[in-house]
Amino acid sequence: MAVNGDDLAAMVDEELDQAQALSWEELRRITPWGDSYTGLTPAGDEVEVERNYLWCDDGNAIQIEVSVRRIGDRDPGAFGKIIARPRGDA
Repeated sequence: MAVNGDDLAAMVDEELDQAQALSWEELRRITPWGDSYTGLTPAGDEVEVERNYLWCDDGNAIQIEVSVRRIGDRDPGAFGKIIARPRGDA
């Protein structure tokens, strides 16, 4: 069964959007951290979602990485990352 690449990319974007909604303090408390879980694409295909929160820039930023792949695949079907920094109002 082929998993739609657009669905995988949309799931990556959704996870990154959720991470960006967290405050710096919330991000700082969970870093370093990573997990994976089984989810469903909008089309109902079962996939593995992996998330990692890693310190970068000498502890002044957090790199957030998300990959989504078909169950059993080693290589991600879609990958994205962002760098989070403290906001000026923090």
